[in-house]
This record gives sequence, C-alpha cells and structure tokens, in this order.
Amino acid sequence: MLPSPVVRLREPRDLPALVSSLAGQQPTSSYPMRWPLPFPVEQFVVREGQERAWVAEVGGRVVGHVAVGRPRGDVEQAFLDALAVPDTSGLGIVEVLFTELAARGTGVGGLLLDTAVAWLRAQGRTPVLDVVTDHGTAVEVYAHRGWQQVGRIRPPWLPGSRADLLLMVLPPGR
Repeated sequence: MLPSPVVRLREPRDLPALVSSLAGQQPTSSYPMRWPLPFPVEQFVVREGQERAWVAEVGGRVVGHVAVGRPRGDVEQAFLDALAVPDTSGLGIVEVLFTELAARGTGVGGLLLDTAVAWLRAQGRTPVLDVVTDHGTAVEVYAHRGWQQVGRIRPPWLPGSRADLLLMVLPPGR
C-alpha cells in the first residue's frame, strides 16, 4: 500500500524535483504547450505574482504542484471583461497545476486543486483559471468539479494551430 499524499508549502529545495516532474509528464499532457520552453523551466514553475504554492509528496518524494496568485497580464484583462468586475482583487488564479506521470489518477491533482481553492476561499476570493481547450481531460475534470466556462482568450504566445484558452470560474458553494 502506498503512503497517503501530503500537501505542504513549496520550498526552494523542491524546484529540481518539480522541473524533472514537469519535463517527464509534458510529452503525454502537452503541458506546458511550448516545449522546450524559451526560458528556464524554473521560471515557469515559480512565477512573479504567486502568493502561495504547494507541493504534494508521497513517501517523502515530490509528485505534484499548484500555485495561486492574482490574474495578471492578458488573462487579467480577459477575466475583467468576462466577469464584468471592476478589478481582480476578488479573484485568485489557480496555476501551474501538474503531477508527475506516476501520480496520475491517484487523486493527488485533486488534492492540490482543493488546497488551492480552499486557500483562495479563505481569503474571500473567487477561484479562476485558464486552460488550453486541447487539454480535454483537464477541461473535463474542471467541469466535473463545478468549474464553469466564462470566456476565451487567445494570448500572443498561443500557436495558430491551437484552440483558444478557456477562462473558467468556480462559483461559490462549489
């Protein structure tokens, strides 16, 4: 029997394992879509503006990650437009959610997502996220968990051959 996953705050010492996990899962998930990245992978995981980030461990080994912050850049404006709110102070974006291949289907991703949502709700904020529509499984998981599509965005980095990003929100009580 495998040990239960433990979620804790991300620490700098977790980065090598997270970079390795992200690279290992990318060929099957296409997340991140651009690979190799045009900048260090560490900058994809640890982004400016992140307020909290967590990792999941199983048996002391890091197997997943999620972070939260305020929407920023093109996504910020897209959420402002989609939700018709004056600013994003009441929103919190869930980002950089991934698990290593071996952790898929074990509930680790859901545990990380629940952790991020609970923290945002405790701050009085509405959880939002963006997801590539080509990532059908991710879109299905979010929809099954009550997330609702509120818009679309086509950021400049998205290749022309790819569908728009979906903007999703988790309504209160979900």
